[in-house]
Amino acid sequence: MAGLVPAIHVLQYLGMAGGYVYFLTNRPNGVLYVGVTSDLVRRIFEHRSGFVEGLTKRYGLKRLVYFEQFDDIRDAIQREHNIKHWPCAWKIRKIVATNPDWDDLFDTIAS
Repeated sequence: MAGLVPAIHVLQYLGMAGGYVYFLTNRPNGVLYVGVTSDLVRRIFEHRSGFVEGLTKRYGLKRLVYFEQFDDIRDAIQREHNIKHWPCAWKIRKIVATNPDWDDLFDTIAS
């Protein structure tokens, strides 16, 4: 477990469900937000509904443009931590590689 985010040990008591890392934006090549959650549909719904205060609400970041799924939430948390340290160009390349039109992926996960 060396090198993991220090707060991860707290999750050992939560059942170790899977997790997701996701990117939200307001438009192609716009402001990017990287988040982590154990319930992607619920969390994106919260962002889109304005329930989440902060960056996503302030900049209207409602478009889900990228996500990764993990079997263990600890892996998702570590991945989010790493991605947040990437240059913006790397994040954009990641999006464009799988979603070149920057489509909103929410409908694909919510159905």
